[in-house]
Amino acid sequence: PDVESMEEAKERAKILAEAAALKQLASDYMHPEVGVKTTDPTLFGRNYFNRYSSPETEEDEFADERAEILAEAVALKKSSVAYMHPEVGVCSEDATLFGRNYFERASAPDVESMEEAEERAKILAEAAALKQLASDYMHPEV
Repeated sequence: PDVESMEEAKERAKILAEAAALKQLASDYMHPEVGVKTTDPTLFGRNYFNRYSSPETEEDEFADERAEILAEAVALKKSSVAYMHPEVGVCSEDATLFGRNYFERASAPDVESMEEAEERAKILAEAAALKQLASDYMHPEV
């Protein structure tokens, strides 16, 4: 029987360790349904600042711009829904919409100038005279 030297024993152990590692890699590759098993406790630590699932922080300018864009998108959506569904009535909750303007509202009588008032009185007087003349013509007995 040949007796191995110390160097040959180390070399043999190294080759067997590499073969075992290759066998493990091959079985992991061929059987992905078998989960990964870890025993190193440092693998279970969490980094709350640089982990991939941490929310990204953004600058105030970008946050303001994002809020503006989202507000515009909401307004566009509301406008498109109002356009596509006219059967849905208009809802207003602003208190200033219910105020009345007594001077420039559509039902307010127009303010006439003095000239227009005089011309209006003249036209009404002529119409009354014509009415009286037509009444006299149609009823001479009166």
